[in-house]
Amino acid sequence: MGAGELTADRTRSRDEQELEPGAVVTLSGRVSAAKMYDPNKPKGPFTATHLARLDEALTLASRDTGLDFSVYIGALGKDSRAEAERLFRRIGPRGRESVLIAVSPGERVVELVTGEIAEHRLSQRGGKLAVMSMVASFKEGDLIGGLISGLRMLDEQAGAPPE
Repeated sequence: MGAGELTADRTRSRDEQELEPGAVVTLSGRVSAAKMYDPNKPKGPFTATHLARLDEALTLASRDTGLDFSVYIGALGKDSRAEAERLFRRIGPRGRESVLIAVSPGERVVELVTGEIAEHRLSQRGGKLAVMSMVASFKEGDLIGGLISGLRMLDEQAGAPPE
């Protein structure tokens, strides 16, 4: 074969080769096809950017206060408080210094659950204000903004860990 010459698939004629759009037969006879890359997108109400912002807010709140902050988004059922407390117990041994924000957008419910140590550092009034702030954002359709705002309020209220 000389430079610039084309080869053909000897087993099938060009007419027999039905190629999909974006496909070509290379000089070696191999079929190369261009396909759209469709990565697995996260399922849920948040984009990757939203998840990064939420992760950053959780990390900063936990680092600033020494408390473990968690967020749950999903159905809580008829007895939302009991379900939120059941979820909180799954945190395990660090539960004493943990804070769980449980949000059920479909049921329009927000529950704030704290462990014993976190409860001493977060007043009930402050917790209610944080929840009210979140609910105000949720009503405007801003789920991520409400969560981040609530986390910041709880972070500021709890302050630095005692020495």
